[in-house]
This record gives sequence, C-alpha cells and structure tokens, in this order.
Amino acid sequence: MRQRHRRILIYSHDSFGLGHLRRCRTIAHALVGAQPDLSVLILSGSPIIGSFGFRNRVDFVRIPGVIKLRHGDYEPLSLDIGIEETLHLRASIIQHTAETFAPDIFLVDKEPWGLRGEVRETLTMLKANGTPLILGLRDVMDEPRVLAEEWQRKNALPALADFYDELWVYGLPAVCNPLEGLPLPPGVLRKVRYTGYLRRSVSPVERPAHPLAALGGRPYILVTTGGGGDGAEVVDWVLQAYEHDAGIEHPALIVLGPFMRSADQAAFMERAGRLGDRVQAIVFDAHVESLMAASAGIIAMGGYNTFCEILSFDKPALIMPRSVPRAEQFIRASRGQSLGLVRMLAVDGDRDPAVMAAAIDALPHQPRPSSVEMPGLLDGLDVINGMINAMLRTNHGAPARKPAMTATL
Repeated sequence: MRQRHRRILIYSHDSFGLGHLRRCRTIAHALVGAQPDLSVLILSGSPIIGSFGFRNRVDFVRIPGVIKLRHGDYEPLSLDIGIEETLHLRASIIQHTAETFAPDIFLVDKEPWGLRGEVRETLTMLKANGTPLILGLRDVMDEPRVLAEEWQRKNALPALADFYDELWVYGLPAVCNPLEGLPLPPGVLRKVRYTGYLRRSVSPVERPAHPLAALGGRPYILVTTGGGGDGAEVVDWVLQAYEHDAGIEHPALIVLGPFMRSADQAAFMERAGRLGDRVQAIVFDAHVESLMAASAGIIAMGGYNTFCEILSFDKPALIMPRSVPRAEQFIRASRGQSLGLVRMLAVDGDRDPAVMAAAIDALPHQPRPSSVEMPGLLDGLDVINGMINAMLRTNHGAPARKPAMTATL
C-alpha cells in the first residue's frame, strides 16, 4: 500500500490585497521543495489566486471573496448575497475542506479566529483530532495599543491560549516585535517562535517580463505598490518627478497593482505613455520577483512581502509607507531606516516633484541591506521547514487529543 503523504492546510482570509496570499504561497513552495512526501493546500479568498503558478504538490481552494469597506465592515466581493450568508458559506467550505483533506498541521495566517470567526469550528474540530495548530504572524501587525484593542474586540486570547500550539512570527525581534507591549499571559508568550524573514528567489522559469524590452536594457527603478488598492499617491508622486525633471538618470518601471481603481490605472498609463521610454507602466506581473531582481533600486510602500524581497535581492530601496488604516508599513519602514536597511520618505500633502526626483537619482547609490550585519535575518523558510519536520515527527502516530474549551466570539 502506498504510504500516505503528509499534508499541511494553510488558511489565508485575503479580504483585500496580495500580501497574505503571497506569503502563504512562498511558505507552501518552500515546504514541498524541501520535503518530497508533503502536500500543501491553501484556502484563500483572493480573487486573483488563479493568476499565480503553483509548484507540484501545492494547490488551492478558492472560498467566496469579501472586501473590507472603509468603515471596517465587509461585503461580498462578487456574490449577490448578504455578508452573513457569505461568511457562513466560507466557514462551511473551510470546515468541509479540513475534514476531507485531514491535514497533519493547520497553519492560519494572521487572524486567530479567521475572518469574523470563520475558522472557529474548524479549529475546534482539528484540535479534537490532535492536529497541531499554528498561527503565523508577520513582523509588524499594528501599534500595540491598536492591536490590543482589536484582539480584545475579537476575543483572540482564548484562541491563542487554548487552541494554538505555536505562534510563529515571520521576522526577528531585533527588527520588529509585533507582540511588544501586549498584555499576553506567559503561557501564550512561551508559544512564540521567531523565524526570521522569508527569503525570496527567482525561479529559472521566471524571466523579466516584456516591459523591460521598452527600456532598452538600461538599469531601471522598479516602482511597486503591491496590490495597488492604496498606492495611487506613490505612483502620482513618481510620475510628477519624471514629468518635472527630464534629467533623471534611470528610467522607471511602474507596477500599478491589480486592485488599483481602474480610473487611476487608466490615468497613470496615459501619463506614463507621454513620457516615452523614460517610464513604462503595467498593471500586474505574477513574477514581480524577476523585475525586482533585475532592478537598480526599488520604490515601494513597504508591505511585508516587498520588504522580504528587498532584503533577499539586496536592493537599495525607498519606502513610502501608508499609515492608515494600519500603521504597519510605517512602523516597519521606520525601523528599517533606523537599522540602515532601507530609506523612508513620507507621502505628505505637498509631494514636491523636485524632492522625489532627487530621491530617485540618489536611490541606486544608497547602501544595500547587506551592508548591515544581522544574523538569521533571512532564515525564515529554513527555520519553518525545521519546525514543520520536528512537528511531523513528534506527532507521527500520536493519539487524538481531547477538544479544547470552546471560546465564545
């Protein structure tokens, strides 16, 4: 009889943007790349998950999408049904998938109970089966006061204390400590493991895309806003600089992002077109790592994945972080600048094009992240592989545990 492959189920709620999906995909690919007897299934609400390629033994289940409104509520992304019905449908798909897939480990990204509590029943079921449960957290969540209030509102502590076996932070405390200042009991803090940042690489099949041909092989500045939903100010300021100063040394390649408003995309594409071969703009590239690796420098908003890529490809970077609705990017960029890893430029109301033009010209000449010695900075994927291996060995053939006390949401 063929031996059953080990299985890991990863949950990523993905209400907006690309960050959660790209982080989970990176982890999944690293796991199957290191362990030939492992399969990984990703649960995701991302509407563009099908635009990404996946390695053999990695697949995904797309749950109905939702989008977060400015005032904090959610609504269905596409379905013409109520949000409560959508969330019930998502929870049902998640639980049924977990029941059928029967994972050896369940890894939840960021949200202890899932979006609006949608993984609560799944956690309860898997806990009763003795399945190890892991909560993965990025290096920065938000300001401690804001995060403490959010977790209190969502009643997160019972999940952290009674359900999860370990809490993995995808970073180093020497850079950022997302749990600093939070009133967490010692039992929860003992579960925390810092992995280091998640190293990124360019696959041999991922070559720089067609826009590079228009730049004539010249070194270029890559401008990326991640998903793009809140990146219009950054793109506008960069375009103003090129419109203002024809003497900027390097051309720019701007990746607008698939979630940027279509009206903004169209306006920016038109402005870029008027700048000729000095600026090229595209909406999306699933292999943005290739574009980063080939660039002379990177201008970005400073989300978690972009920060990992800047460190991995050792690129001089100018970070222009948002500070609302979360201070996450601003905290990460500020800390990165204080350590000498990146340079930060606040997106203020003035947006002087001369200031941005000077920053673009200076960018390729600023120190690279590798000029700062930080042991273990990019060891995240290796550390995760080691912890997964140890967990699988420890739990091989282990009896099912009794279900933990059910938390009230």
